[in-house]
Parts: sequence; structure tokens; C-alpha cells
Amino acid sequence: MISQTENPVSVQRFATEIADKIKDHPRWSQIFNNGFTNTLQTTVRRLEDGTTFVITGDIPSMWLRDSAAQVRPYLVLAQEDAGLADMIQGLVQRQLQYIVLDPYANAFNIEPSGKGHQDDATEMTPWLWERKYEIDSLCYPLQLAYLLWKNTGRTSQFNDTFLQATRTILNLWRTEQHHETESAYTFQRANCPPTDTLARDGKGSETAYTGMTWSGFRPSDDACTYGYLVPANMFAVVVLRYVTEIATEILRDPNLVEEAEALRKEIDQGIQEHAIVDHPEFGRMYAYETDGMGRYNFMDDANVPSLLSIPYLGYTDASDPVYQNTRRFILSESNPYFFKGKAAEGIGSPHTPNRYIWPIALAMQGLTATTSEEKARMLGLLAATEADTGMMHEGFHVDDPHEFTRSWFSWANMMFAELLMDYCGFRVQK
Repeated sequence: MISQTENPVSVQRFATEIADKIKDHPRWSQIFNNGFTNTLQTTVRRLEDGTTFVITGDIPSMWLRDSAAQVRPYLVLAQEDAGLADMIQGLVQRQLQYIVLDPYANAFNIEPSGKGHQDDATEMTPWLWERKYEIDSLCYPLQLAYLLWKNTGRTSQFNDTFLQATRTILNLWRTEQHHETESAYTFQRANCPPTDTLARDGKGSETAYTGMTWSGFRPSDDACTYGYLVPANMFAVVVLRYVTEIATEILRDPNLVEEAEALRKEIDQGIQEHAIVDHPEFGRMYAYETDGMGRYNFMDDANVPSLLSIPYLGYTDASDPVYQNTRRFILSESNPYFFKGKAAEGIGSPHTPNRYIWPIALAMQGLTATTSEEKARMLGLLAATEADTGMMHEGFHVDDPHEFTRSWFSWANMMFAELLMDYCGFRVQK
């Protein structure tokens, strides 16, 4: 039996509180209310086993990344609303179960229905919608489990399934530090754009050891140009720090502490030694991808984790000089996916048409801004480009926001919600 989640009283009260704080911007609160309630009403499913299944919106499967991002803003209310906390804990449990089932998969079916990309040349099963391996798909559930603890005090999510999933993740990341020699993972898709499949018979472009861990795909679900995706490795460093804290304070597992800390230090050293470059215009900055053999990809993508999101992830502070140099690069036309137009300017993605920018990236620009004025500017820009729909979209054309992709995309709605909450002083505790 599947039950939809109704909007609890806490959500209604919170929407009213937000509206009271921004009386000069009624459109902002209207968009907030639309997205904040729509996600609960249309994408969240509570199951009989106590777990939670969250669809992305217009695709009926659950992405590990998207589902975590979609419920994250509710953590602020879960401090007082046990029902919302139960919903989030149910999602964590289901995410961990899926990771144990197949840690290389990024998207899953609600039951073993065989729906999705079953023709892909990889180890598909009826539970999997898609098996594109992405580091962030493993980071997000660990992060959500940790944030649930920090925001509600709950620790029951740190059960045997959590321990099994965590050890599975650590083992996979160690294997993928040596992708060329130790990994059995391959992925190929026929009759598709090059970004939907991996080169070299599904192995991906060649890499050399750096200490970082390899990723086949970006959080956009597009193939990596080079196998070491820097912002995803930064996210791994952050969640490994979380694992160390959980293993120390909750699980009392010194072996897990030692394993997580050792891996964290290796990945972080790899970032510091192989991902920072001296750019002739912007100075010392992070590359988006590298291969450990001297090749770099200088860009940023709208999807999170991104280079723009580094402080949001918790890898460095927004004032860090290397981040500031990187930020100047990615918010300039030196970034091949930064677009300027008549209606807006911001970061897009090769995942969508040329000159389309993403509300997720605009929200992230606001969430990583250091002034309330910049946050307000991003909120105003998002509200001005929703094409009279009252909702966010995946991407829209910089000259005409009425040309957009995905009218029902819950992740973008909740990123707008999180930015507005941040602007009003309501923040997820980390």
C-alpha cells in the first residue's frame, strides 16, 4: 500500500510565517508555498514498511541525489514535527537499502518492475531504473542521515543497514581510486548522445591514480569528460568526515573511524595536489574534472555538487581565496556553461539546450552569496523567470523564460524554497 503525504499543520504555519517575513515580496512567498507543498503532495510516498519513496517529479523513479535534496528543507520543520522526521527517516532507510542492493546505481524503481533503462549494457536488475555511477548518489544519503541527527537528535537511522551501506560505499570508493586496474564497472548505452554513455567499451576515459575516487557520470547524469569529478570528491570528503563523527559518537566503531579518516585524507590530498591549477586570469582555482595525467576540464555545471556549491557542501568557507577565484571564473563567460541573455544570466548545463540556465544554479548562487542583497537579487531573478507557472523548471532560455524544460521538477522547487528560507533566517543545521 502506498499513501501520499498530506501537508501537515507545521507546513501551513511555516508558509504563513515566511509570508509574514517578506510582505514586500508576495510572489516569492507564493512560489515558495507552491513548491513546498507540491513536493509533499505529489512526490513523497510513504510505504507500508515504514520507508519513503520520492519521485523526481515527471519521472516515476527515485534518484538517490534528487530525493535527498527534495526533502532537505523539511529538516527545519522536522525539529518539531515528528511526522516529517519519520518521513525523512523512512527515505534514509530506503536509500540505504538501495545502496546495499547496488551501490553503482543512481535511480531505482519502487518495486522490481523492470522499468527504466533495462537495455543498457551494465549489470541491470528489475529494481534499477538506471545504473549510471555517480559519486554524489552515495554522498547524499549519508549526508541526509547525518543532517537528520543534527536537526532532530534522532540516531535510530544509524542501524545495521546504515553500517552495511556505509561499508559498501567505503569499499566502492577505495576500488574506484584504482578504476583502471580494480573496477569491474562498465556502462554503455546504444543509440544515444555521447554524454549518455562511457567511452572505451564502457570504461570511461583513461585515468591515473591521484588519491581521488573515480566517477562515471556527473550529477546531471551526463558522462564525465575526465574521471575525477572534483566537486563530487569534495562532497565525499565532507561526508567521510560525517561518517567519522557518527562512528565516534554513535556507533562507537573505532575501525570505521580509522577507515573513514584514512580514505578522507587520501581523497582530500588528491584534490589539493591534482585539482588546483594556476589560471592565467583567475589565479589559483579548482578545475571541474581531471584525469591525473595533466588534463583538466575548466567549467562548472548547474547540478549539485558543483564548484559553485563548495561552501554549501561544507568543503571550504565562502571566503576561501581559491574558492573565490573559482567562483569568479564560473560566474563569467570563461565558463562555457555561463550564459547571459535578455532575461537572465547564470549557469546552465550540457544536459539541456544551449543558452538555457538552471534555477538550481541560480538558487545555489544565492545560497553561497555572502550578502543578503545578493540573495535577494537571486530570489527576484528566479521569481521573474518562472514563466507565470508559479513553479521552478529544469532550465530556461536566457532570452525567453517561457521556453523551458521540465514543468514538474521538484528538486528545483525545493532549491528555491531553501534559498528563501535562508534569506529569512531559517537554515538546516549542519
